[in-house]
Amino acid sequence: METLILTNDENGINKAGEIIRNGGLVAFPTETVYGLGANSLSSDAASKIYAAKGRPSDNPLIVHVCCKEDIYKIAADIPKAAETVIDMFMPAPLTVILKKKDIIPDTVTAGLESVAVRFPADETAQKLIRAAGVPVAAPSANLSGKPSPTKSKHVIADMNGRIDAIIDGGDCEVGVESTIIDFTGDVPVILRPGGVTKEDLEKQGIEVHIDKSILNSLSKSEKPKCPGMKYKHYAPDADVTVVEGEKTAVRKKIKELIGNTDKITGVLTMNGADYDNAVILSAGGTNKEYAKNLFSALREFDELGVEIVFAEFCSDDGYGLAVKNRLYKAAGGKVIHV
Repeated sequence: METLILTNDENGINKAGEIIRNGGLVAFPTETVYGLGANSLSSDAASKIYAAKGRPSDNPLIVHVCCKEDIYKIAADIPKAAETVIDMFMPAPLTVILKKKDIIPDTVTAGLESVAVRFPADETAQKLIRAAGVPVAAPSANLSGKPSPTKSKHVIADMNGRIDAIIDGGDCEVGVESTIIDFTGDVPVILRPGGVTKEDLEKQGIEVHIDKSILNSLSKSEKPKCPGMKYKHYAPDADVTVVEGEKTAVRKKIKELIGNTDKITGVLTMNGADYDNAVILSAGGTNKEYAKNLFSALREFDELGVEIVFAEFCSDDGYGLAVKNRLYKAAGGKVIHV
C-alpha cells in the first residue's frame, strides 16, 4: 500500500476526510499524540485499525467528534456528572466513557456496552472530523505496544505502507494520551491520567476516583474498558527500568546500575544530570515537560542503539501521575524504589 503524506492545509484535510469517509485509514495530529483514524460507524473500517497496528481486538477504540452535540448522538443516558465535565472542559485532552447507542458497532467498543468519546482541542483534528462527516475512531498511530507518536516522523516510521495517508501536522503539544474518565458507574473513575489532571477536576468541584490499573495492568481474564489498561504499552526496543524516589538517591542508584552493566545504556533525566558511560536525554524540568518529551525520548533511545534505559522519576503531582503511568507501562512494571 502506498501511504500519502498530506499537508496540513485545506486540500490535505479534505483529501483525508474523503479517505475516512470511504472506509480508509488516516493518521492525524491531535493535541495529545497522533491518532489513527477510521469511520467509527463502519465495523469494516474499524477492523482495519486493529490490523494496521497489530492491536488486540479486545482493546477498545476512542471515538472522536468535532462538537459537544455529537456526543449525544453516539452516547446514551449521559449522567449529570459527565455533562458537567463535558461542558466545563471540552474540547480538551479528555475522553469520557458513557453508555453507547447502537449506532456505534461492537468492533469499535471491543464488544462493550460503553463507548469512549473525545472532543479534541486540536484544530486540525476538528477540521478532519468535519471533513469526514462522521465521528472518527482513533487510537494512537503507532504499532501496538510501541511509544505513541508525537511527531509525524514517528508515524511514518511505524505506519508507512500500512495505511492510506498521514497528515503532517508537526509536533503534538501535550505528548501523552488523553485523560479517560469512566462515567458508567456510581462514581466517576479516572482509568488513564493525561492532560486534564485529577487536580484540575477537583478545582471545579468534581470528585473522581483513581482506578487501580493506572499503575498495574489488568489480568489476562479482565476486559479493558479503555486503551492502555491491560497490555504492555509505550515500550521502546530498549529495556526500560524506572528508578523512583528522592532525586539525590535516584541519581546515586542509577550511577550504580550503569556501573553494573556492559550494555549500551541510556538515562532519561529531569533538570539534567551527569552520568558517565551513558547516553543522556533530558525530559525537561517539570512533569508537564516530561509528559511532552517522554515518548519522543524513548524513540530516540532506539534510534541511538541504546539497549537499557533508566528513567528518573521523582514526583507524581499534577502531570506526574500521567508520566508515572506511561513509565510503569513502558517498563513492564520494572520499578526500583529508593
